[in-house]
Amino acid sequence: MIKIAPSILSANFAKLGEEISQITSAGADYIHIDVMDGSFVPNITIGNEVVKSIRSCTHLTFDVHLMINNPDLQIKNFAESGADIITIHAEASTHLDRSLSLIKSLNKRAGVSIVPSTNENVLDYILDKVDLILVMTVNPGFGGQKFLTSQLQKIYNIRQKINQLDKNIELEVDGGINLETYKMAIEAGANVLVSGSYIFGNKNYSQAIASLKN
Repeated sequence: MIKIAPSILSANFAKLGEEISQITSAGADYIHIDVMDGSFVPNITIGNEVVKSIRSCTHLTFDVHLMINNPDLQIKNFAESGADIITIHAEASTHLDRSLSLIKSLNKRAGVSIVPSTNENVLDYILDKVDLILVMTVNPGFGGQKFLTSQLQKIYNIRQKINQLDKNIELEVDGGINLETYKMAIEAGANVLVSGSYIFGNKNYSQAIASLKN
């Protein structure tokens, strides 16, 4: 089953709670929350206090994507603020196995993300620790970028790795997902699609979400 995770990076922050309620009613599966620190990526978004403040706006899974350096310093804060899935970058953690173990110790689902220039084989030694793998199909830091088709082979390769395991690991794709690209991501092996500007740029959120599940 394909799951849709609208990225609130593209929402209207002046009415964020209302936006989250609307996409919940529109059929979203997860709420994707992009956390950027202005260091690992060239943009700054929100912190754990904002996550805490919007937790009551929906019953949906909070899919928190930490695009930050030294994620170990913030994992507990986001766990306590209501995150359900905490995804960290392989490139941002010196001791990735330890960081993922920390997430699991807090009874949260652990995710790992890789940027376009990172080879998927970096995942081989931590697959036993993860519940979700997030492939970036744009260079992270800004919304509204064009989907990098060079990542399709990587998505496929990771799907083959997952299929060899006796474990349910979700394969998520983030970046440039719209009506022109979503099928490519699914055909390559993704089962969770993050979409920001396509969904929030559509006047009918229900229609936008349904179109990506088609």
